[in-house]
Amino acid sequence: MRRRPLAAALALAFGATTLTVFVLVGSFLYVALEKQIKAQDNLDIVLAARHARRLAEELDSAPSIREHSERLTSVVLGNEALSMEVFDPDGKRAIEHNIAAALAVPDAASGAATIAALPPLTRVAATARITEADIGDWTSRDGAPIRGIFTDARLRNGDTASLLVARNMSDRWLLLDRYRDKLTLAGVAGVVLAMLLGYLLIRAALRPLRDIAASASLVTVNRLDTRIAVARVPSELEALVASLNAMLERVEQGFQHLSRFTADLAHDMRTPLSNMRGAAEVALARPRSVDEYEALLASNLEECDRLSRMIESVLFLARAEHPQFVKQLREFDAGQELTHIAEYFEGIADDANVRLRVSGTAAVTADLELFRRAVSNLLANAIRYTPPGGEIVLDAGASADAVRVSVANPGQPIPAEHLERIFDRFYRVDPSRSSLPSAGLSQGSTGSTGLGLAIVRAIMELHCGSVHAESDARGTRFVLRFPRVR
Repeated sequence: MRRRPLAAALALAFGATTLTVFVLVGSFLYVALEKQIKAQDNLDIVLAARHARRLAEELDSAPSIREHSERLTSVVLGNEALSMEVFDPDGKRAIEHNIAAALAVPDAASGAATIAALPPLTRVAATARITEADIGDWTSRDGAPIRGIFTDARLRNGDTASLLVARNMSDRWLLLDRYRDKLTLAGVAGVVLAMLLGYLLIRAALRPLRDIAASASLVTVNRLDTRIAVARVPSELEALVASLNAMLERVEQGFQHLSRFTADLAHDMRTPLSNMRGAAEVALARPRSVDEYEALLASNLEECDRLSRMIESVLFLARAEHPQFVKQLREFDAGQELTHIAEYFEGIADDANVRLRVSGTAAVTADLELFRRAVSNLLANAIRYTPPGGEIVLDAGASADAVRVSVANPGQPIPAEHLERIFDRFYRVDPSRSSLPSAGLSQGSTGSTGLGLAIVRAIMELHCGSVHAESDARGTRFVLRFPRVR
């Protein structure tokens, strides 16, 4: 399925945003106008009702209501939407003006309109103040919305007349409907215009990205030194170009590193294969005894073990460099685990006439299996290079920001120029030591494949920690630094 262009997607998003803004603003304006109109109409109804009641209270008796009808109806004159009805003390309609269809209708029996024919409204007492809360809403027989106030008025002779001041809201509904239609039309036109202009502007703004893509397409395996160079790139994209160029530089360095690693791996794998081939050719040169053939097979088996450890170590390093490498972090006692590892290596240490000593304790949060593998590699390396009668010390300690685990052994010091490179893959300070036996090492130790310390560094990087080596005349000390998890 063809994906939607970015310019179109951004234009649609911009249009949707504009539509949302128009809807919100239009709704606000519509509601504000509706409230303002309602407030103005309420004020007109209240003032008209108050004025009409005050005029009615100046009348002497019920007959005076009809005599002064023009005076009373003057309250609603000039506004065709306003209506008025005045009922005498007997509940019969005495005055009507601009009566809407929803107001009092003639009684079927008497033929005269009465209060009983009015909609159910709350009547305001003659002594009560008329407020907006007294306004009632109802619908006329023809469906027109009506708002009004029904109030009593005390005449001078003590009789009580009733007044109904109402307003037909149909014109207001029509006004609001027209206003809403105009807002809708303006909103649709604005959204279409915003999408069109947005698409054109976004497409022009994305041109530097197309230039960057064209420049990046020139980078190939044979041209990893090519860098993206885009003239007049916007300041917002300068960081992107710099990041891409930095990424290409890392890719180039990684490719070179992989090339060197492949060459070193091929060289180290060729050595045991050459040993096996040479031994086989010598054995086949003439008939041999059974013991000689057994010795040959045992030698080849050792070389096969060495190749297997090398392959397993290379696979581990490849997995460790993957960003989705899974670690099972947990908190445990580093001193207790060092004791377990020392007990596991006790037989190998006895064969090498080397003593193991564990000291210190500290709580560390790490992957237990990776922790054991890192310490086992260091301990196997220490046993291999510790002179007979020497003592290897495994120590655990904690500081405010990290937990440190060290493996120290006596022996010849490592030259300073080799201390950092000993953690590189297939790097050996003394190549002649590559043939040292590795039988009895724990699973996961690399013997003399040149990958043991590289695995240790990879494990520490997985834990966001570090490893370094210290070496002097007293011996060599490897220190693992695990950061504290807060």
